[in-house]
Amino acid sequence: MHKPMAHRTLMAVLAHPDDESTTLGGTLAFYASRGVRTILVTCTNGEYGDRPYGIKPGPGHDTQAVAAIRVEELRLACEHLLVSDLELLGYHDSGTVEWDYKNKAIAFCNMPLEEVASEITALLREYRPQVVLTHEPTSTRHPDHRHASQATTMAVEVTNIPMKFYYTAHGTTYWERIRRALARNGIARPKPGIERLQVTDRIDREITTSLDISSVLERKRAALYSHRSQIHNSTAAKVPAGEWSEVFRTEEHIRIYNSTGASTPEDDLFAGIA
Repeated sequence: MHKPMAHRTLMAVLAHPDDESTTLGGTLAFYASRGVRTILVTCTNGEYGDRPYGIKPGPGHDTQAVAAIRVEELRLACEHLLVSDLELLGYHDSGTVEWDYKNKAIAFCNMPLEEVASEITALLREYRPQVVLTHEPTSTRHPDHRHASQATTMAVEVTNIPMKFYYTAHGTTYWERIRRALARNGIARPKPGIERLQVTDRIDREITTSLDISSVLERKRAALYSHRSQIHNSTAAKVPAGEWSEVFRTEEHIRIYNSTGASTPEDDLFAGIA
């Protein structure tokens, strides 16, 4: 029997609809199921996600229609993950690093960092979470992930409200589990190059916190599949249901700030919080 964790609050700040499911959906569901108030802050509406049937942005891409679909998918995912409160900042998706959309003035990655941090700061003061999580900024090539992470880091430093602050981590071990599972099912995923391995190996070395999410794995999977418009492009969705326990049973994080005195490694984001 797990001890109830009432009067505790966790906030995750992520860039796009579906990031919550692929990145830390198990973490959100795990703590929500134990009485923690979980706040998800999604910075953009995902305008440059796929159109239905996996069609990439291009001529005729209706950003407003795509955004409407993705926000509805996000709301359904949050129901599966038992998210207490969803906050939509409403910024415009920048697209991937390979596309020119990121150069537009309205792109989230071009919004002043102080402006975004100010909005996150206001939410930190409203909800007063003991634990905050966001993207690991150096391992991702997505400009929106980096911007969300930098703005969150700035807000945490300004407010000094959270007792613990984390970057979520996908290291070499994580990606190798996925690659092996896909290979067992006839799906070839190329091995990463040396430069990429250097990055993910470093992430593995920096991991401080491993959370067993086996008890909420089906919630994480249901949340992922709520994003039906994006599922064609999802590596995680290609992992067969029978492999999920092996591949996704653990979610890992890197502790960046801690005022509790709790030691690492740890298996609980709230370790050290009375």
